Amino acid sequence: MRPTPPRRGPARRAMIALVSTLGLAAASAALVALPASASAPPPPAGWTTVFSDDFNGPAGSGVDTANWQYTTGTSYPGGPANFGTGEVETMTSSTNNVALDGAGNLRITPQRDAAGNWTSGRVETKRSDFQPPAGGKLRIEARLQMPNVTGAAAKGYWPAFWALGAPFRGNWWNWPGIGELDIMENVQGLNNNWSTMHCGTSPGGPCNETTGIGGQKACDGATCQGGFHTYAVEWDRSGPTEQMRFSLDGVTFHTVSQNQVDATTWTNATNHGYFVILNVAMGGGFPGAYGGGPDSGTQPGHPLVVDYVTVQQAAGSGTTTPPTTPPSGNRDAYGTIQAESYDQQSGVVKETTTDSGGGQDLGSLANGDWALYRGVNFGTTAARQFSARVASGAAGGVSGLVEVRLDSRSSAPIGSFAVANTGGWQSWRTVPANISGVTGTHDVYLTFTSGQGADFVNVNWLGFGH
Repeated sequence: MRPTPPRRGPARRAMIALVSTLGLAAASAALVALPASASAPPPPAGWTTVFSDDFNGPAGSGVDTANWQYTTGTSYPGGPANFGTGEVETMTSSTNNVALDGAGNLRITPQRDAAGNWTSGRVETKRSDFQPPAGGKLRIEARLQMPNVTGAAAKGYWPAFWALGAPFRGNWWNWPGIGELDIMENVQGLNNNWSTMHCGTSPGGPCNETTGIGGQKACDGATCQGGFHTYAVEWDRSGPTEQMRFSLDGVTFHTVSQNQVDATTWTNATNHGYFVILNVAMGGGFPGAYGGGPDSGTQPGHPLVVDYVTVQQAAGSGTTTPPTTPPSGNRDAYGTIQAESYDQQSGVVKETTTDSGGGQDLGSLANGDWALYRGVNFGTTAARQFSARVASGAAGGVSGLVEVRLDSRSSAPIGSFAVANTGGWQSWRTVPANISGVTGTHDVYLTFTSGQGADFVNVNWLGFGH
């Protein structure tokens, strides 16, 4: 729920993605909404329920204050204005904004008064100790229907089901280091779910803030707005590498692993409990990235409908083994490493290249984007040079750095070179740079840094030399 800047990709890619998403929403708009269930599901074998609310109660009543607390106003006391996101509503505890419907659902409903002022609702679990046991798992899940409004009438809507690290309570200024897990976020009534982990420092940092480490998936069958769907995060400490796995209707579509960031960043984000939040914001950074905040055409009165929220855990061995296996060395530093052969990435786009040899390149690269190449073997004689095949059609005055970092995106670059317009997005040149001497086997991060928000480079391949 923190502000998300607009994607920096070229207009040709951004518009294609947006039109595609809108098309999915329109195509599925006529599907009938799935009914709500009467109660939360029981835990599967090997799991126990540690928190549950199925929102049964009289129509027009508020939430169970043994489970939930209201967050009201436009900020936490002494915290960032507009909850740090730029949202424009005032949160209230009024049943006009937050109420049970008498059919086993919670409804969080944005409203607008005659003067154009927005109100809405935000509730948080009183408990802030949700985390997996050592060597075990935790699952935070809700079955819900996003506000059933699309198109111009949905402009500025920002519903969310998410969790914040317990150390945020009473501090209000230690985000994103304490961690945030966005299980369901949506804007502008698009048929899409965004799931994100926020951590590290802002702006930038190891978690690419304020964007975070995110993934997305459209709802299948009924749209996200047209029916109930199940959204969950499973926090897994049972293996050698801790993970956050985000799912939609039981399908895992986004995973954040412990080894994607440095040890301190992960520990700061996970070595404590979390509390759960449900809210509908209006306006702010995320809607701003997809067309803007509410205006005179935005329709009030469309609720986020929540069937249930559960938190379940599975016991573990009582210990968590940190990752100790070094990179396997499956890549030769002195061969050609194709840029599109990355193991993980954030913000990149694969596209067909016209460079010699054909194949694909990485395009749409801008400030904060990165690609990871695991197990690059430099041998026993130090590599002292890095080169990459790059092209740029960036506008005048737009440039940036292509950087190489080892083993962590928060490590200092061992070398870099600057790139500006080369004559076009498929006008290629090989650019060398000196690097600090490197031996052994390492995970190599290719990172992109710029003082502007626009795309500034495409990359076809990279390699190293003595």
